[in-house]
Amino acid sequence: MNCETCQLKELVVEPLEIRDVLRCILHTIVFHRALGLVRPKDVDCELFEITYVQCGDAELERKIDEKIDLFIGWVEKHPNKKSQVCLSFYEVRNKQATWMFSNKTERLYWEQWYINLHVINTKTHGKSHNSKAPINPGDNALEESSSRRASLESALHEVLFQIIKFVNEKKDHIPSVTNSEVISFPYEITTPRKFYIYLDLQVTPFPSTCCTAHQILPSGGTLMSSRGCCKLGILPCSANCMIFQSVSSTHHLHAYSLSAVTFSS
Repeated sequence: MNCETCQLKELVVEPLEIRDVLRCILHTIVFHRALGLVRPKDVDCELFEITYVQCGDAELERKIDEKIDLFIGWVEKHPNKKSQVCLSFYEVRNKQATWMFSNKTERLYWEQWYINLHVINTKTHGKSHNSKAPINPGDNALEESSSRRASLESALHEVLFQIIKFVNEKKDHIPSVTNSEVISFPYEITTPRKFYIYLDLQVTPFPSTCCTAHQILPSGGTLMSSRGCCKLGILPCSANCMIFQSVSSTHHLHAYSLSAVTFSS
């Protein structure tokens, strides 16, 4: 199946602007891909002179807000970084079971949207170039903040037009609609997570009750995430998966933090 992707223009935002920006973008995308019966609802942005449309579905609004909360929590721990939120649409199809995997379904992604944000923490007080005396924040800081907010509003307009252009041009890859639900296809919103790869370990065999997603890497280690063990692209069986134990004190532990990789939750 052909999966179309759209990389949206990067937006430079402050932490307090994240929620308004993500709500506007995510709801705009979902509304244009909600091929079922919707009850359009106009929503005004809190910080910008922009009105966007929601599907009028309370459960959808709750799920989007939950993902935004997760992203904001990640930003608070990783300030002043570029980051990405991905909205994916997919189909669920049956596949032939194998001796290793009992799961008989697979996700076939047909569209992915990448929302690129550069979160910055602007200083409310500056200093002059010729002295250590602080600049009057009542004038300069307010003017700078107003100018930056206007630039962001203009950039957000561009992103919305980018979305509309994409949905009008890219239609052939959309699967046939088989239900009358508001959101005709499953979707997921992925936000940055941190996981670690532990290498160069001799490990004890996993208990028989553990899922087949636990795989020992060729180097002798296994892949761990904050939710347990997992193979790339495969979620752990549960949040209670226990970390393996080293059976040899002569082997060294190397941990690599990769915060840009996403998992769906």
